[in-house]
Amino acid sequence: MAIDVSLPHTSGRVFLTDGGLETDLIFLRGIDLPEFASFPLLDDPAQTAVLRDYFVDYLRLAAGSGLGLVLESPTWRASSEWGEILGYDADRLADVNRRAVELLIDLRSSEGSGDVVVSGCIGPRGDAYVDLGSMTPEEAEAYHGVQVGVLADAGADIVSAITLTNTAEAIGVVRAAQARAVPAVIGFTVELDGRLPTGMALADAMAEVDAATDAGAAYFMINCAHPDHFASTLAADGATLPRLGGVKANASRRSHAELDDSTELDIGEPAEFGSQLADLHARHPNITVLGGCCGTDIRHLAAVANAL
Repeated sequence: MAIDVSLPHTSGRVFLTDGGLETDLIFLRGIDLPEFASFPLLDDPAQTAVLRDYFVDYLRLAAGSGLGLVLESPTWRASSEWGEILGYDADRLADVNRRAVELLIDLRSSEGSGDVVVSGCIGPRGDAYVDLGSMTPEEAEAYHGVQVGVLADAGADIVSAITLTNTAEAIGVVRAAQARAVPAVIGFTVELDGRLPTGMALADAMAEVDAATDAGAAYFMINCAHPDHFASTLAADGATLPRLGGVKANASRRSHAELDDSTELDIGEPAEFGSQLADLHARHPNITVLGGCCGTDIRHLAAVANAL
């Protein structure tokens, strides 16, 4: 059972998140991640220790800065089809999802200070940026409902579906979370023009999900895009996006296609990144969750804390 913590959409506080876990592991710690999946590390004690070190850095940053913290479990790829590719049957996959949440709960108890939210992380069924919506909402609910249930039962405070490209999958995740009485966060990724990869405007996507779920998502996020990519969207539509509660931004200004083809890490400018996210919160106070995605690490989130 999840402990009683203040959640971003109800507390009014500013929360950091951790950064780009997978790019940190691959490029900064030299760990191979087949299929970009971090959850198999939990089956190796030495690699589990690396995960612990990664998360402890953020727990200490949040404690030192007096900010809240949302930690995403290393389960972005831990749904059934990706698990099957990586050799995990249903029982083994459920077990590793549980242990991922339990790791963060344990770290919160031993290292946390203040509001630390454990988020059960869910990724898209298909390849992010490429699959623009191959499921109906009903199919998405059935597919993601299995993982949502395991994460919720393990004690996750919220579940966060990130790098989603389309509304059908988002609706399915929210409905699955509603059925299990766990708050759901929907993180849409956007392209250089600030629109979803399907071409839909962000405001329209959020409105469609809300209409289909009776505003069932706790809040929405933008993730896996550089702040420059969605600056014009927020400048034009910011007043109409009160349901946008967070960003997990990329360090790099490169497009998704360029990042997929890159063999080197582009960390951008951490100080600039911190200033951009702090300014984003200042201009849009409803955006209270500030974090990193591809190419970001503890330096970028420390810069956010400093800028705030």
